[in-house]
Amino acid sequence: MIGTLLGFAAALALPAGWLVVHFGHLAEGHVAIALWSGAAIFGSAFVLSWATEVAQLDIPRALALAFLALVAVFPEYAVDVYFAWRAGKDPAYTAFATANMTGANRLLIGVGWAVPVLLAWARFGKRYIELPREQAVEVNYLALATLYAFAIPVKGTLSLLDTAIFLAMFFFYMRDARRTHHVEPELEGQAAAIARLGPVGRRAVVLGIFVFAGIAIFTAAEPFAESLVAVGREFGIDQFLLVQWLAPLASESPEFIVAMLFALRGMAAAGLGTLISSKVNQWTLLVGALPAAFALSQGGIEPMMLDHRQREEIFLTAAQSLFALVVIANFELTLGEAFILFALFVPQFFVTHVAARFAEAGIYLVLSVAWVTFSPSARAGVRKLLPRPRRQRR
Repeated sequence: MIGTLLGFAAALALPAGWLVVHFGHLAEGHVAIALWSGAAIFGSAFVLSWATEVAQLDIPRALALAFLALVAVFPEYAVDVYFAWRAGKDPAYTAFATANMTGANRLLIGVGWAVPVLLAWARFGKRYIELPREQAVEVNYLALATLYAFAIPVKGTLSLLDTAIFLAMFFFYMRDARRTHHVEPELEGQAAAIARLGPVGRRAVVLGIFVFAGIAIFTAAEPFAESLVAVGREFGIDQFLLVQWLAPLASESPEFIVAMLFALRGMAAAGLGTLISSKVNQWTLLVGALPAAFALSQGGIEPMMLDHRQREEIFLTAAQSLFALVVIANFELTLGEAFILFALFVPQFFVTHVAARFAEAGIYLVLSVAWVTFSPSARAGVRKLLPRPRRQRR
């Protein structure tokens, strides 16, 4: 119990410290601001994850996982939407909005999806994770979003039409998740401590956490984003790569840790399910929010124009998503598949040439075809995702 309270207090101390530093104007220099604001986002994501786990007591499991995934990636949304908003005033920021979005999506699959399987194998000797059939909601909407995402690099823009389509996908995803069967969750640690407060107490604490963490994230998003760009400029680091990988690491690492804890408790399927829900959220709501923020900032309806690198990054992200979709279409993620997801992702940190991006995307696409061709279970899973033609009445 003492350890649980200490962990909760430590997580709360990070955003609390940032609020003191921010409103007291105590941080000087871009590095200090990046560290303080990044720590606030990190700590806020932790407490938000614990609070939203408790939501599974009152709503269906799939909707609770979707809501948990949505809140857990809220820090990521705050940073990326800020970049899109600034792009409406300064087109140079379009690259940063794209960098952060593609980095977050690829990190989620390349590291996030692989980790629960690897931990389940190391801890319990399990060589695969089997997803519950109700996870078909996520898999189906991931398929829709992935297929549409391939159109973005072809047309070279992110427009309000894309916003409408992605937000419609997200709306119907949440609607379908709400209709699934309600399963009582098994809570541990900080989430269990909140749940023991009773219905009124736990709801009051959860509301307080949402307000407190929301204020911390809202005040930290702009300083964190701007300080990252400034640090790259000051130290001669590629700003695109810094925004693409460092910002998502700060905002999404708590979510990865929550999934790791699920796996170590023997609930790897729940951890993986949360990360799959996060992928659907990021691939619909996050991508759709970018052109909307851009248009509001600009005061018009002009689309975000994507240069060659941004189009290549989105194409690579869509190709990775397609391969991940094919892999989990049979509602299993094996140890070998987890290693492949991780091994294909790691080189993207170091090899950033245009040819490397196309080569990586090509590997993902070839593997997708090979998986469907040679794996009967993957082929059967993909076949269920495809719309079935209606029989004509005689």
